[in-house]
Amino acid sequence: MRTQSKYLARMESELRLRGFTENTIKSYLMHVKNFLKKVGKNPAKITEEDVKDYISQKMIEEGLSTRTIACIMAALRFFFSEVMKKEDVVRFKPPKQEKKLPTVLTKEEVRALIDAAENIKHKALVELLYSSGLRISECLNLKVKDIDFNNFVGVVRGGKGKKDRIFIISKRVAEDLQTLITMENKSSEDYIFTGKDRNRPMTPRAAQKIISNLSAVAGITKNVTPHVLRHSFATHLLEAGVDIRKIQELLGHANLNTTQIYTKVSAKELMKIKSPLDEMD
Repeated sequence: MRTQSKYLARMESELRLRGFTENTIKSYLMHVKNFLKKVGKNPAKITEEDVKDYISQKMIEEGLSTRTIACIMAALRFFFSEVMKKEDVVRFKPPKQEKKLPTVLTKEEVRALIDAAENIKHKALVELLYSSGLRISECLNLKVKDIDFNNFVGVVRGGKGKKDRIFIISKRVAEDLQTLITMENKSSEDYIFTGKDRNRPMTPRAAQKIISNLSAVAGITKNVTPHVLRHSFATHLLEAGVDIRKIQELLGHANLNTTQIYTKVSAKELMKIKSPLDEMD
């Protein structure tokens, strides 16, 4: 156990030096710790077969998604190649990830979700996630000082990839945010969305629960998550004719290919295309 702890501490240090986010560091360490506990060997003596057996068990017996498996393998690959200096342990490729189209709400469903909110905090949370396309972590880490109410924009500080970026704010959301800030007597350094502890941001789990409850009240049968509101934001902008590169910038995507998935879910644009049979006399 002491040997494992030493290697895990070294891994954490290496991840921080490479600039990985806190969420990624926590996830990688958890996956490697679980693997080492299951295998029960000195890390220096672990082979590729040990890793393959572990991954097979996770896929077949536990039925983990290909996305989770890919994350586990990325963590193990980093551990063995960068910490143990054994690049031959995780040489095989992860299973191909399923390419599912993102769930998107209609504008009517978004309106129903907002109307279901009975207090200003829950209403503003849904409105901001949808109207600005923020990731849930970005939304919950916003402070009052990050919002420019005069120009209806905000700043995400240290978002994914540790990059700052500008996001847009609806005038309607701006009014509700100002009402919330006034009601809770927040200063410029305060988080906008907090839980019981006014000095800490609301947890992602709490935000997810709020949205799930509102979805049930609104009678929406889709599995509504904070990220579904982000998907809906991007899709509705695309349907409105906004250039995809501008959407890429608003979403904070490093690669345009990531944004282009929304061209596949924009049903309204597909419905504008006439079948060649209908063009015949």
